[in-house]
Amino acid sequence: MTRPPAEVGMPVAEIETPALVVDLDAYERNLDRMAAHFAGQPVRLRPHAKTHKCPVVALHQVARGAVGACCQKVGEAEAMVYGGVRNVLVTNEIVGARKIARLVGLVKQAEVAVCVDDADNVGALDEAARAFGVRLPVLVEIDIGMRRCGVEPGEPAVRLARHVAAQRGLRFLGLQAYHGRAQHIQDLGKRREVMEEAIGQVRGTVELLQRSGLACEVVSGAGTGTYQFESASGLYTEIQAGSYVFMDADYKRVAGFPSEFENALFVLATVMSRAARDRAVVDAGLKALAVDSGMPLVQGRPDVEYQRASDEHGILLLRNPSATPRLGDQLWLIPGHCDPTINLYDWYVCVRGGRVEALWPITARGAVL
Repeated sequence: MTRPPAEVGMPVAEIETPALVVDLDAYERNLDRMAAHFAGQPVRLRPHAKTHKCPVVALHQVARGAVGACCQKVGEAEAMVYGGVRNVLVTNEIVGARKIARLVGLVKQAEVAVCVDDADNVGALDEAARAFGVRLPVLVEIDIGMRRCGVEPGEPAVRLARHVAAQRGLRFLGLQAYHGRAQHIQDLGKRREVMEEAIGQVRGTVELLQRSGLACEVVSGAGTGTYQFESASGLYTEIQAGSYVFMDADYKRVAGFPSEFENALFVLATVMSRAARDRAVVDAGLKALAVDSGMPLVQGRPDVEYQRASDEHGILLLRNPSATPRLGDQLWLIPGHCDPTINLYDWYVCVRGGRVEALWPITARGAVL
């Protein structure tokens, strides 16, 4: 890990840049808004840790009523469990003897479940679970439009669920039904239309499972862009929204919800060059920001556009030369995509009232195994 770019108690102006900064007031309001949505509902929140990669954040969510956390990789699950999170769902297929052994080993320490979409993988998981003396909960992942992992809804999913239920080392828990492509559809009506079709596929699969005598205890899925659709369906039991906790520039372009959540995550950058009248350069480029979902926005400065990035430089277009940032000024950049931006850092620098209040390690950073 790199050393922290700040110390607790120091003024924000003294933070070394580029730094990943959390506005604690906005962050806590986001946590509270989502918790309030689920208060008193039968559906539970299981926030996705692939966004924040930090057990501190996961435990804040659990303290507000979340049932646990989601992860995409075994390494993320290990970071959550070792950090004190006692209930983790790996929303992905885990293949390979060493990864599977690590996964089932976690079952002795916490409630851990995993997803499958292949009969051979089911056999490998069962063999490892029996060798470890545990019973591993398994969700069958169905493809409801993501075109990534997952078996087809309906009878193919039921066949695989029967196969899971027949294994002595596994327990069929339910369905994983996530439509990632729908999360960022900007038009609310179109997003609703896509999700109504997807939810219909899930409902049909659950009914087939019930007719086959298989209890579907859990239906898990959804994200920040669609969580209200799934939570209102009367079908989903868990909602996996993750980005709501921090938000990013791309999600703020999505109409309707999730606009109730605030940008709480920033890359703090410093102006390092003012060599041209209409151009400035900051010290946050590709090594400090993910640009797969577009360039970052400059918080509070509509007259300043982050135009392009190279490894160590961010090039800004200055539309109002009379009010341009000066050499050494700090700018707050809103990342285009929070998840991969966070993966570039070892520390959250958490600020409130103009000072650093806390430093949180991003312990699952780079957990690709």
